[in-house]
Formats: sequence, structure tokens, C-alpha cells
Amino acid sequence: MKKILIVLCVFCFSNQITNAQDFKVGLKAGANFTKVDGASLKNEFKLNYHAGVFFELELNKKIGLQPEVLLSQSEAQYINNGVITYPNTSYKLNYLNIPILLKYKIGKIVVLNVGPQYSILINKNDDFAGTGVKAFKEGDFAMVGGIQLNFKYLRFYGRYNIGLNNINDINSSENWKSQQLQVGLGFRF
Repeated sequence: MKKILIVLCVFCFSNQITNAQDFKVGLKAGANFTKVDGASLKNEFKLNYHAGVFFELELNKKIGLQPEVLLSQSEAQYINNGVITYPNTSYKLNYLNIPILLKYKIGKIVVLNVGPQYSILINKNDDFAGTGVKAFKEGDFAMVGGIQLNFKYLRFYGRYNIGLNNINDINSSENWKSQQLQVGLGFRF
């Protein structure tokens, strides 16, 4: 139910800002270098992807908003530490990322982006080592910061996302937090 409400809020928000004077829409895609930090997880970045839509709303010449809706893939690998006899298991985690970014222009083409992001886990195959227990929580809250180069229709960007909450749904003894480095290309219509 929470997922449906969040998607409806994003839709309503995007519907409201379409009436603004300087509103633009675009598509974007790129690479994710992701990892989930935790004591029993392999601590390395893995190459994955993200793709979706973005909206640009200019509030004035320097400041604007950039909400996005992205399908994003992360990866985590559970490593048996010898204490518990679960097998090593890899997880592909597909998220619907919803960042709401504040844009600040520092030049003609250079834009800084910063803001919150809520991610909804959309795949349900995160069974922990065949036990029937879900390994990851259904939502993740993160902060996003990055830089973007805006040309007339093209957008080149790089950003860092840091998870702020524990996404471990097995127990509360270990904190698992997500991290992403993203690079990509966008096309504004």
C-alpha cells in the first residue's frame, strides 16, 4: 500500500508542475557502481544500471527542482563468515528510485544537484539463503549529491547516493547500508 501511495504522490506532483512555465521532461540512463555495506556482505562496488525519466522545473535563473523516477539495479553478496552455516548468496536488487533534487547553477552549463531519494524494492526474490526470510527491507531512504553538465538537449551527470537507514530485514544485529556512484547521459525534450 505504501508503494502505491508513493507512486501516486509522485504522479500528482509531476502533474502539478507540468503547468509551470519553464517545465521540461527527459529520459536518462547510465551505470550504477553499487554496494551494500555490512559485516557479512562482500565489500566491493558492482557494475549495474539505471534508467528512467526526469523533470526540470526552473524556479529562477539559478535554482530549480529535478524530480526523477528511475529503475535502478543494485547488487549485494552475502558471505558466510563461518559463524552461521548459510551458503554464500548473491542478490540482484531492483529498485524504483524517486529522487527530488534541488538544482543550483554555478555556470552556464554546470549544475550541482542535492536532495533526498526514496527507493522502493520492486523484486521479491530476496529470499535469504533459501530460508524463506526476506533479506532486504522494502524501502531505502538516501541522500544524493552530484554534478551535471547541461547542454541544450543533453545532460551528462555523476552523483553519489548514500543510504541513511538499515536495509537489513533479517535481524537488527547488523546494519546494511547502500551506496551508489552513478554516471549517465540524459536527453531533454
